[in-house]
Amino acid sequence: MLHVNENYARIKPTYLFAEISSRVAEHQKSGNAERIIRLGIGDVTEPLAPAVTAAMHKAVDDEAGRENFHGYGPEQGYQFLRDKIAEIDFAARGVDIKPNEILVSDGAKCDCGNIQELFSNDVKVAVTDPVYPVYVDTNVMAGRHDITLLRCGKENGFVPSPSSCDADIVYLCFPNNPTGAVATKAQLQEWVDWANAGKRLIIFDAAYEAFIRTDSIPHSIFECSGARTCAIEMRSYSKTAGFTGVRCGYTVVPSELCAYAADGTSVSLKAMWTRRQTTKFNGASYITQRGAEAIYSPEGMEQTKSTIDFYLENARLVREALASLGYEAFGGVDSPYVWVDVKGPSWDFFDRLLKEANVVTTPGAGFGAAGEGFIRISAFNSRENVLEAIDRISRVL
Repeated sequence: MLHVNENYARIKPTYLFAEISSRVAEHQKSGNAERIIRLGIGDVTEPLAPAVTAAMHKAVDDEAGRENFHGYGPEQGYQFLRDKIAEIDFAARGVDIKPNEILVSDGAKCDCGNIQELFSNDVKVAVTDPVYPVYVDTNVMAGRHDITLLRCGKENGFVPSPSSCDADIVYLCFPNNPTGAVATKAQLQEWVDWANAGKRLIIFDAAYEAFIRTDSIPHSIFECSGARTCAIEMRSYSKTAGFTGVRCGYTVVPSELCAYAADGTSVSLKAMWTRRQTTKFNGASYITQRGAEAIYSPEGMEQTKSTIDFYLENARLVREALASLGYEAFGGVDSPYVWVDVKGPSWDFFDRLLKEANVVTTPGAGFGAAGEGFIRISAFNSRENVLEAIDRISRVL
């Protein structure tokens, strides 16, 4: 008899954004919906930078001829991209990450889900609450039961402390999705010290680091002393350079980072992750990686920064508009997300804005129990749509 993985019964039957799409579709059937403005899912709307598209066009030409044609590439990523990442994302900030510690992938979401394959099912996992659902769901799918939720609320600035955390692995995401909170270097250093003291691991999701504009806020966990022996970092070009539909990111696993076998023998996590990727992944495409490489050109960096600044201005407008209506709003400074205290059930508030303003947001309850009472508003849209959404929301509220 064919048996299913019954761990799937332990997660919600639909993904958060599938539920949102279903509610939007039902609303549209009512015939009362004017043009829907979507400020829910964190999908970019601005086009790829010209430097990126030029590089990808050239890469297509390479693939069209025999001389520069590329078939299978290295599963870890092409050297030309790994060298640029090490130089500009890390060395330029005084961080020692070597190219061979960087493994290029098709995005941070896949890496966040796949990385848990390296660990025993009896490890204790901690995640922030509210939380990006992938961290929890993929561990539940794998059969883990010991998952601790670290409450993040107004009382701690949406940044948890390790003081009462008893886990082997903790997932941290800063700038945070969904709250938009950022962590100081001192706060991250506290987590690094905690991890090293107990032979624990930090999985650090830095997908939104390019939105940081405050000089004192670290862009990488590896800016903290000792992080190389206790942390894995994941990054994505989805929000940095509009690659949500192109798909590219990378994971950093330092050479000295170890976990342990049952007999206490240390095992290299870099070797394990490399083995996993070379077995189950054929690498991001040559065309995609040439586009990613162009992000690091002078023109590419200027163009992508301009687009991120555009989204941050959208976030400022949303945050200030909600504040003027009497709602406490967080995030939206070093992050594209505004986290709003709606003073009541989040799905009710979501439905109200959908039905009365035809604006889609994301209910905080979809990110966990601590998200109840909040909504997340995304800054990813055109300026025209953001201003119209603000006007509609203002009329409703």
